[in-house]
Amino acid sequence: MTNSADFSGTGADPARTRRPRPVRILTVAVFALAGLIFFTSFNTAKGTNIRTDTSLLKLSDLVQERSRKNKELDESNAALRDDIESLAARDDGGKPQDGRLTGLEKSAGTQKLTGRAITVTLNDAPPDATAKLPGYPEPQPDYLVIHQQDLQAVVNALWNGGAQGIKVMDQRLISTSAVRCVGNTLILQGRVYSPPYRITAVGDPAKLQKALADSPAIQNYMVYVNVYGLGWKVTDDGTATLPGYSGTVDLHYAKPVQ
Repeated sequence: MTNSADFSGTGADPARTRRPRPVRILTVAVFALAGLIFFTSFNTAKGTNIRTDTSLLKLSDLVQERSRKNKELDESNAALRDDIESLAARDDGGKPQDGRLTGLEKSAGTQKLTGRAITVTLNDAPPDATAKLPGYPEPQPDYLVIHQQDLQAVVNALWNGGAQGIKVMDQRLISTSAVRCVGNTLILQGRVYSPPYRITAVGDPAKLQKALADSPAIQNYMVYVNVYGLGWKVTDDGTATLPGYSGTVDLHYAKPVQ
């Protein structure tokens, strides 16, 4: 006796009826997507090289361009600040504004500062420098360039020596300024500088120079000056004028989690 069912009415055999495999569907989709990408690329390129010239993507070029824009914005900001101060000075019959505000502006470094000053100049050593004194190893490339800690050591020593104000290159330092180096370039307040680096401080020249000589970090730097030829020069500028800080004064601070 046979128990098989008759499917002749439907003309379909379940054993032979197969559903499309997921792998095949995925393969077809991948080839279709690849074809679309090739077609789009062809239309975009139109027979030309769609790769951008690598010279246009040099990070140094981008940094220099941003530095130039930051300088222009600083100059514009300084001009606007001068206009505001000029208008404020006309208030109350041309008399100066609140003396306390003027004192705060001087302390904050937003006003020009004139006085006796010295300038410290640091520079990289010659690329072919060798050890000038016996007992020292031949220099590594790292020994021949100015580092962030060298610049920071000079700035810290000048503050300790009673500096009333400090200028690095052409920018006035304030309490939120940060001296940072990337490779052998200085990044200060959004602008980029290359050596030689000049740091000018207004204050008592004798005290400032003594503070430089007493700094352990600068004493260590002077070893590299004498052995490998790193640049070091201290000059008495007589009377000099430092510019007021012209950048933004936005402060960022942490907040406790509620």
